[in-house]
Amino acid sequence: MKSPIAFGIQEPYVPETMFGKWFLKTNTWSVHVLDRALNDLERLIPERQGSYAVVADVGCGWGYSLSKLNERFKPEKLIGMDIDQEVLESTARQNAGLADKMELICCSSSALNLEDNSVDLLFCHQTFHHLIHQDRAIGEFFRVLKPGGILLFAESTRRYIHSWIIRLLFRHPMDVQKTAPEYLSLIREAGFAVGQESISYPYLWWSREDLGIMERWFGVRPPVEREETLINLVAVKPI
Repeated sequence: MKSPIAFGIQEPYVPETMFGKWFLKTNTWSVHVLDRALNDLERLIPERQGSYAVVADVGCGWGYSLSKLNERFKPEKLIGMDIDQEVLESTARQNAGLADKMELICCSSSALNLEDNSVDLLFCHQTFHHLIHQDRAIGEFFRVLKPGGILLFAESTRRYIHSWIIRLLFRHPMDVQKTAPEYLSLIREAGFAVGQESISYPYLWWSREDLGIMERWFGVRPPVEREETLINLVAVKPI
């Protein structure tokens, strides 16, 4: 079944389930999903700088990423964006200590309320598979990044989103999901440069249909040749 579509601020989107909203507040999400993605992405950044002046998170959700981005990348300005007004209100409370440098914007990912060439580092973590207009969104990412700016992209692929456990617990626009190679092609076709050394395909326990039980409990190693469930990459807007 296709997911029901609710109309948000500027465009249709698929609202998250109650379970999904709860899960995004858990320690499992913060540690095993968010922290592990950031750790992986950081090592993929070419010519890593000590700080990035303007850091933006597209689809910041409940805001657990913002303090982590602030600590790792030391921005002068920190921007959180989400289409859900309720979520942003919670984010503001969650990150009150960052109020002097933080700006929260309610907008869709395919119509970012930011100026051209205004962001040094754009973080898109487990957001893209929620988007209906993915081609527009990646174009917006390219537009708002400064020349030389970087996109940190961490995403679940079609193989994972179409799995029975995700279909049961979450909602997504199912007909736009992409494979890892398709996401990579989309980003490169938008104009970004992505080196092979800046791509990772983690196969984490939570991204498997059996939640890693066969390997952890019975020692059954996953196949080397498989359809990837996750892709992490760092893309650069050419100068």
